[in-house]
Amino acid sequence: MLNNTDTAGMMTAMFRDRESAERAYNELRARGYDKDDINVIMSDEGRKQHFDSDRDGDTELGNKSLEGTGAGSAIGGTLGAIVGAVAAIGTSIAIPGLGLVVAGPLAAGLAGAGAGGLTGGLIGALIGAGIPEERAKVYESGIKEGNIVLAFKPRNAEDARYFETHFQNNRGEHIYY
Repeated sequence: MLNNTDTAGMMTAMFRDRESAERAYNELRARGYDKDDINVIMSDEGRKQHFDSDRDGDTELGNKSLEGTGAGSAIGGTLGAIVGAVAAIGTSIAIPGLGLVVAGPLAAGLAGAGAGGLTGGLIGALIGAGIPEERAKVYESGIKEGNIVLAFKPRNAEDARYFETHFQNNRGEHIYY
C-alpha cells in the first residue's frame, strides 16, 4: 500500500533475484523513465551473485550495475577520487569500504555528501533521499543479504500506483512511496 501522497518522494522496492529486478527495471524503462532516473543499489557481493562474468553484459540492468565497478576498485576511498570517478563515469559508482554498487542519482549524492556522508553510508543516503530511517535499515539489511533495491521518483500518483502493483506482481518487497 502506498504510504505517501506526495509525488515528489522516492519510490523504492527490494528484489531478491535478478529476474524480478530486471522485470521491474525494464518496465520503468518501457514507461519512459531514463536509465539515469533509476537508482540501482546492491552490495558488491550481490552484484557478483546476480551479474557474474558469464552473464554481466546480457541486460541493461546488468550493464548499469557494472558501470562503476572498474573505476570503483581503482579509486580507493578518498573523497576527491570518488567525486572524480562520478564525474568520469556518470552516475554509477562502487564505494570501497562500504561494499556497495550504486547506480543512478543517489550515486552522485553519496559521493557529493563528503566524508560525513560516506560515514553514514547507505542509510544516510536513503534518509537524505526522503526514505524514513526504519525503511532505510530494512533496505540496508536486505542489500547485505544480496538483494537489489530499485528507487526512482514517480512522475505522478498514477505512475506510483502502477509501479506499486507491478512491483508486487514481480516479487518486489518492502515497496515504499
